[in-house]
Amino acid sequence: MYEIISMKELVPSIFEAIVKAPEMAKKAKAGEFLIVMADEKGERIPLTIADYDREAGTITIVFMTIGTSTYKLAKMKAGDSYYALVGPLGHASEVKDYGTVICVAGGVGTAPIYPIARAMKEAGNKIITIQGARTKDLIFWEEMMASVSDEHIIMTDDGTYGRKGLVTEPLKEILERDGDGIGIIYAIGPIPMMKFSALTSKPFGNLTMVSLNSIMVDGTGMCGGCRCNVGEETKFTCVDGPEFDGHKVDWGLLMDRQRIYLDQEKEALDKYMKEVE
Repeated sequence: MYEIISMKELVPSIFEAIVKAPEMAKKAKAGEFLIVMADEKGERIPLTIADYDREAGTITIVFMTIGTSTYKLAKMKAGDSYYALVGPLGHASEVKDYGTVICVAGGVGTAPIYPIARAMKEAGNKIITIQGARTKDLIFWEEMMASVSDEHIIMTDDGTYGRKGLVTEPLKEILERDGDGIGIIYAIGPIPMMKFSALTSKPFGNLTMVSLNSIMVDGTGMCGGCRCNVGEETKFTCVDGPEFDGHKVDWGLLMDRQRIYLDQEKEALDKYMKEVE
């Protein structure tokens, strides 16, 4: 059992849980993920490690309430324990001195981008972060992102905070200004946002890594639910990733796969909501 030390709603529908997991905290690296189960009959949920504190022995996860299982997680509180927590899993981000690194975070993607930006900063890189959300009320961890950034840009779709527009706009501006000086780009967030970030950088030739965590199901390579095409090869996100070269991802196929279980997920959520009313 893994005890929840702290639980809070960061912004509407996005929650942060800090969990006591000393062995995982010792080994955790940026880019890796965990499998979380709220209870014995709960779904296995793959969640990227958002933060870790080796001294305190804690792991931080951030999730958005979308389906039944994430709603179950959101109802838990400090003092409760997860039935299961497995990890770290997946391949860690390749952290080295690239020179300048751009980290693009869309919505809840701020959580997995943060440890990557921090690790890259510690490796001696200049860090440019572009943090975006639909509106001001959905921006979280702003100070944390700024603390590991040499340049921090905030974008909102509706212009209620920072610049109005999409994260791809400043990304393109930076690449036009200094594309040759950018060692690598990380873009994490909703699939459309990652797709268009990769399309934006592709003409400039800058390596752009994306995280395909959101299509994982089992998280161990057993179910095959996270199959994707990368560079015309079939990959399993959980065991081969979760990070891949965004210029090589078959985004059309990926989005089709993400929609496979929409009807079943809606049915399960409707049933759960009636049970808890």
